[in-house]
Amino acid sequence: QVHLQESGGGSVQPGGSLTLSCVVSGVTFNKYCMAWFRQAPGKEREAVAAIDDDGRSKYEGSVVGRFTISQDSAKNTVFLRMNNVRPEDTAVYYCAAEFRTPLPSMRTAQPLDPQEYTYWGQGTQVTVSS
Repeated sequence: QVHLQESGGGSVQPGGSLTLSCVVSGVTFNKYCMAWFRQAPGKEREAVAAIDDDGRSKYEGSVVGRFTISQDSAKNTVFLRMNNVRPEDTAVYYCAAEFRTPLPSMRTAQPLDPQEYTYWGQGTQVTVSS
C-alpha cells in the first residue's frame, strides 16, 4: 500500500524559512511525478510545485524565486524549501505522487493539476504570522 507522509510544517514569521519533507513508502518505482499542493481555509486546493524522476520541476507563479522543490531518490523523499514566506502562504500543504505512465508532462500544465495524481498525504499545516 502506497503511503505518503509529510513533515516539517509549523509556525514561521513572515520572511522566514521552512522545509517540508514527504517520504514515500509501500511502492518500488523508477518513474514518477511528485508535487506539493496547498489549501487555505475557504479556498480551493492549489498547486505549489512539481518534480519528476528526471529532476525537471515546475512552479506556481506566486512561489517562483521563493520556494524550491527537490528530491532524494535514494530515500524516496521529496522536499519543499520555503524561503521568504508570506502570510498568504498559510495553508495545509499536501504531498502528491503519480507512478502510472504516461506521467504528467512537464511540457504542459499537467504536473500542477491535482487531478493528475493518485496518491496523497494527509497534509501538514504551515502558518505564517508575526
